[in-house]
Amino acid sequence: MSLAFEGASAGALRAVASALRSGQLTPPLSALAVLRVAPSVTEAEARELARLCEEGIQANHLALYLDAMASAVEARLSSGAELVWTGPESSVSHSRDTAVVVDELFRSATRSVLVSTFVVQQPETVFRSLAERMAEAPGLRVQLFVHVGRENRDTRHESEILREFASDLGRKWPGPTRPVLYYDPRSLALHPQDRATWHAKVVVIDDEVAFVTSANFTEWAQQRNVEAGVVVRNAEFASQLRQQFEGLVQSRAVLEVPGFLG
Repeated sequence: MSLAFEGASAGALRAVASALRSGQLTPPLSALAVLRVAPSVTEAEARELARLCEEGIQANHLALYLDAMASAVEARLSSGAELVWTGPESSVSHSRDTAVVVDELFRSATRSVLVSTFVVQQPETVFRSLAERMAEAPGLRVQLFVHVGRENRDTRHESEILREFASDLGRKWPGPTRPVLYYDPRSLALHPQDRATWHAKVVVIDDEVAFVTSANFTEWAQQRNVEAGVVVRNAEFASQLRQQFEGLVQSRAVLEVPGFLG
């Protein structure tokens, strides 16, 4: 597989292959034309496809090549677990980038998305693909679990802290439809010794795929920091993980942030 296609999704590769077969894409290719047909392809991948055509590869041969690469990706993913990494790569790395994986997971959702994170920063960037998917699929059930903390000298009533948090996140949310937002009330206890931190960082898609990671939902964590995670494509595990969160909601160990849904 060409290094330019490391990390490409099987769906994106097959979309380009299909466009080549149907005549929607015809040589000579331009990177812009490829991106119009398959927006999930990266610019680097689109340029590589254009270069291959310039070297004389026929459209039907290129389609076969892309299908073979897609099959290789699917075979790798069918093993059940996949390393996800942000930061410097080693010479023997076989990982995929955190931001790319998260974007792909969000765009693949058809029924439900569960996101848990400690910190949210730049929500207009890190949740853009999720917001777009929510607009495309109005029936999508989306839950967001976050840490809402209290500074040591902050003696305000928890309702005021929650209102401020909901207002700030809502103002920056990149779409008209918002997820249901949950928090752990222990994080707002007046006395520090009674507090707890919501630190779990996971994504669960359709009860079929789970992503467990060290990365928060911040631009730094998903694109710059050194972070490690794993995508587990196992419905039993994904369902079990989602039920863990649902149990906390049902027992009211976590509560919905009032006012966030509008």
